[in-house]
Amino acid sequence: MTETFSLAIIGFLSGLVVLMVVTTTAFIKLSIVFFIIRNALGLQQVPSNLILQTFATVLAIYISMPVFHSIYEVFKEAGEPTSIEAWVDVMQKASAPVQEFISRNTGEEHKEYFQSVTAKIWKDSAFTTTKEDLVILVPAFIITEMSRAFEIGFLLYLPFVAIDLVLTIILMAMGMMMVPPTILSVPFKLLLFIMIGGWTKLIQGLVLTYSV
Repeated sequence: MTETFSLAIIGFLSGLVVLMVVTTTAFIKLSIVFFIIRNALGLQQVPSNLILQTFATVLAIYISMPVFHSIYEVFKEAGEPTSIEAWVDVMQKASAPVQEFISRNTGEEHKEYFQSVTAKIWKDSAFTTTKEDLVILVPAFIITEMSRAFEIGFLLYLPFVAIDLVLTIILMAMGMMMVPPTILSVPFKLLLFIMIGGWTKLIQGLVLTYSV
């Protein structure tokens, strides 16, 4: 019984860690942009979903390393709390770096939106919140990251759409309407992406969005 309970706790904590990595790091924006760029290149399964998600996870952890280090320092200084109150205090201090990172990278309009919605749906509750509480920041951060990811994806898509249009016009002018444009456009897209150092510039641009 004890072993089963311990395994359940471990499983719960593991799931909680995964949830935190997905919702409080750069994972959402990175993964969306990676999938958009793959589609823009005209590739279906290369790189695979597993590779893109793993790469997004690694970069998300890399970007959040200062936050993780701050959390580690909090637990290191706290030692072994001996009471529930001490544990609560430690958790509050440990959440501060996460809260600061999320707040810095969340749009004010999204904070205000979720705060106003919260005031309406919880109006009969004694529970009160501010724009800087995690219960407001986390959903606002997710919406902000998704919005910015699609903005970046739109800008990335445009040059590849232009290549598709040009090649389609050329094929039609040559009377080769039956030839799928993707047969020629994919190699041209890959060549362009390689020549400009696409992955390097893409990763550099995404990582630097969190440097401010």
